[in-house]
Amino acid sequence: MNHCKYGFSTNVGNIRSHNEDYLRIEPDMGLWVVADGMGGHKGGETASAIAADFIVKKTKAGTPLEKAIAQAHLAIKEASKQGKGPEGMGTTVVALRINGNAYEIAWVGDCRAYLWNGVTLMQLTKDHSYVQHLVDTGVITRSESEHHPYQDILIQALGAADINEVNVEKISHSLHRNEQILLCSDGLTKELNDGGIADGLALEVTEQEKVDYLVQTALKNGGKDNITVILVSANHDAPVKMPEGATVPINTDELIQTGFMNKPILWLKRAFKKFLPTK
Repeated sequence: MNHCKYGFSTNVGNIRSHNEDYLRIEPDMGLWVVADGMGGHKGGETASAIAADFIVKKTKAGTPLEKAIAQAHLAIKEASKQGKGPEGMGTTVVALRINGNAYEIAWVGDCRAYLWNGVTLMQLTKDHSYVQHLVDTGVITRSESEHHPYQDILIQALGAADINEVNVEKISHSLHRNEQILLCSDGLTKELNDGGIADGLALEVTEQEKVDYLVQTALKNGGKDNITVILVSANHDAPVKMPEGATVPINTDELIQTGFMNKPILWLKRAFKKFLPTK
């Protein structure tokens, strides 16, 4: 069982009449999911709920996270065919799974995951969007992408009628002490840049208070879209991350007790025996 501390919040925003975001919090499974629906009233709400609930259900049954997300795409399309939601409904999604001190993140669309180590913020995911494609191909810069008029154009999303199989991206790594992972819908990243997010995560408060700060700041900055945020901290017993190039200190007292410290001397005596004085 995981013992990660976490905080979460979802908010309709200042302009939208309803919340198409949906989240699932399953700490006993070590699973957290954010889905950002599309398709207008009922459409987006339905698609995001289907996706998140399906991912939790399948993951609980033993399906790998990446595969569960891929299958959620087909589940949304099937639900639409059966009249359980409007045609063309869809959703983006990002999911975090923690097992011990190892984590994996899988996603489709422009919901994001970030890693905060107490000093720097690193974006772990890459948007499946037209604007990100422009950045990747050098047409525009990262800073220009933050205010590009085509931010909402996605290259892929769960439930998209013209996509047979989605390309779920996944990363995995180890979580270290004092590190935190942030999951969010684009309602947060449209209102706060990386610096603004880092400012919130740098506060010396609880996970929930950091989440509340980020949501309230996004609302103050405009809150033009639904805003959903989850913040998960590493377990208290997670390993300390060693700096690049650092070496592990040697316990000389222990080595002396085991007699290991004498071994190099014996080796030197053998290697340079002819140079050493004889008794």
